[in-house]
Amino acid sequence: MRRVALAARPDMKQRLRAIDFTYDVIGGEPYWVEEAHYAFTLDQIETDIEAPTAALAKLCESLVDRVIADETLLRRLCIPEHAWDLLAESRRRDDPTLYGRFDFAYDGHGPAKLLEYNADTPTALYEAAVVQWSWLTDQIERGALPPATDQFNSLHEQLIERMAIVVPEEHLHLTGQTESPEDTGTIAYLADCAIAAGRRATILDITEIGLREDRFVDLDEQPIDRLFKLYPWEWLFAEEFGRSAAMATTRFVEPPWKAILSNKGILPLLWEMAPGHPNLLPAFFADDPRAERLASDHVRKPLYSREGGNVELVRDGAPVQRTGGLYGVEGFVIQAARPLPAFDGFHPVLGSWLVGDAACGLGVREDHTLITTDRSRFLPHVIVPS
Repeated sequence: MRRVALAARPDMKQRLRAIDFTYDVIGGEPYWVEEAHYAFTLDQIETDIEAPTAALAKLCESLVDRVIADETLLRRLCIPEHAWDLLAESRRRDDPTLYGRFDFAYDGHGPAKLLEYNADTPTALYEAAVVQWSWLTDQIERGALPPATDQFNSLHEQLIERMAIVVPEEHLHLTGQTESPEDTGTIAYLADCAIAAGRRATILDITEIGLREDRFVDLDEQPIDRLFKLYPWEWLFAEEFGRSAAMATTRFVEPPWKAILSNKGILPLLWEMAPGHPNLLPAFFADDPRAERLASDHVRKPLYSREGGNVELVRDGAPVQRTGGLYGVEGFVIQAARPLPAFDGFHPVLGSWLVGDAACGLGVREDHTLITTDRSRFLPHVIVPS
């Protein structure tokens, strides 16, 4: 694994706009960066990223069944009681999952260590599936990269194929907070995937969804039978709509049972299920006396947190970095510290993508700091020719 400098395409802006990628700059700071890329060997990808992703996905599914069957664990994860039947029924039906992203700390010398699982509302999808692939093909065609250069990336094809399974109806509604460029880009991309799978797609802001008796409806008062929501389950469960009868008549992407896996409380539960697993870090709930074992070097994370909010990194017993935010009221977990490696002064985190249960893509984000946030930069990657 290396960070390799390479001149950006002179027509980068035009090439990005040609594929409708418009948020390469967010908040005045570069988000998409191609003056460098990360290079991996095929063995690093297959052995250290792809295989652990598939194995951890299976472990997580086993955990879902364990939590659904145990009210104590549902309460431990602060999942509201009114949602329990919804989760259990979606799991009983085996409602299919579309996608998710494991975030790993990895320096090229395995094993990769799981930092968290973005199971419900992962973004940076279009960048990983399309934008970095477009960069790769351009750089090969222009002679900047060898012809045999590859990328761990079958995301686009897998998403279209999976969409046909996840959305058996002819129409998919998609929603989220459309004032966010990154969220809007993710939603628009998944709408394109649905269309490519032969479905109709309608995008709505979350505030535009109505409630008529026991059905969610769109702006034309048409029932919403299947809804992709880039909107966290815990937020929806806390709202009046989240208690309505429509929650049982609409089918969701991601399904309700994914609410379990989007909770950072799975980190101590996974460690309890598989202590010593090579891809897991020791983790405990913050109020568990065993958390004292990690007092010197750990990361403190809220059960519910987005984009690195309210995370604290402790080294040698002293806080060295913390982020702000509004999360943490439900409680925290303590995870053993595995600081991100440093490459040219940047700290990358590897996002390993799942579509269904298939590991099929990689996205790299980096920052000058050790905590990855919504302002961290996205860089492309390659698999170097053998």
